[in-house]
Amino acid sequence: MKTALIFGINGQDGYYLKLLLEEKGYQVVGISRSEGNWHVGDIKDFGLVNGLIQQYQPTEVYHLAANSTTRHDVLFENHETISTGTLNILEAVYRNSQDTRVFISGSAMQFENKGNRIHEETPFEASSPYSIARIQSVYAARYYRSKGLKVYCGYFFNHESPLRTPRHVSRMIVDAVKRIADGSKEKIELGDILVQKEWNFAGDFARAIYTLVNQEEVFEAVIGSGRAYSIEDWLKVCFGKVGLKWQDHVLLKKGFVPEYNLLVSDPSKLFSLGYKPAYSFEQLAALMMES
Repeated sequence: MKTALIFGINGQDGYYLKLLLEEKGYQVVGISRSEGNWHVGDIKDFGLVNGLIQQYQPTEVYHLAANSTTRHDVLFENHETISTGTLNILEAVYRNSQDTRVFISGSAMQFENKGNRIHEETPFEASSPYSIARIQSVYAARYYRSKGLKVYCGYFFNHESPLRTPRHVSRMIVDAVKRIADGSKEKIELGDILVQKEWNFAGDFARAIYTLVNQEEVFEAVIGSGRAYSIEDWLKVCFGKVGLKWQDHVLLKKGFVPEYNLLVSDPSKLFSLGYKPAYSFEQLAALMMES
């Protein structure tokens, strides 16, 4: 039986990847700092990581652990979880299980964004502590790849699911729309609703990760759909599902400056491997509204 270790099992990516791998017959071993039905431990602990890889000799290891925020005040947490976590996994695999394939998650936020489609050749930009940690992880992956390991990097563009927490604008809007439909008089306060990004389904990304790791031609790929929608589009589709106009229930913050105006991928390389997203923007909204 194939075995997969998933670091960061408690997030939406870990959840959907676990489901996919179990459907394919894998034994899945999850690791997270939070309490749950998995190994409780911290990826920054080399002894823990090394011991698990030595014990299980996994077919694949997936590094999905991260605090996905660009805030400066989580500088050290991002470094320990993303950068040190990557080194711990790669060195443990190098020492104990060199046939293991390793997936390192990356982010659209580690690239220079000039409003064009972002692809694998787009230059990196160290614009935040989060992007610094992601960039360091890629160079670590390239180093260990030069030493013979099969290490894959997937650069995630925005993706959603019913498992999103309310701190994400997608889920915050969905929850508020449901309350308003039930009679709440609240207003949703938002910044620049013309900002455009991708709205992908996390379950689709699990298939994308699996597709990337199970081939040997491409080792780094952006993971996205290449389709961008605005926050206003999300408001329209969510309020539309309950028969309301979003304009009657939204307040816009004056002087709000977004991190970017457009964040969209060129997923041609990933698509060339046979992957295509199954969920449309409207289907994702329906899934989250109905959950």
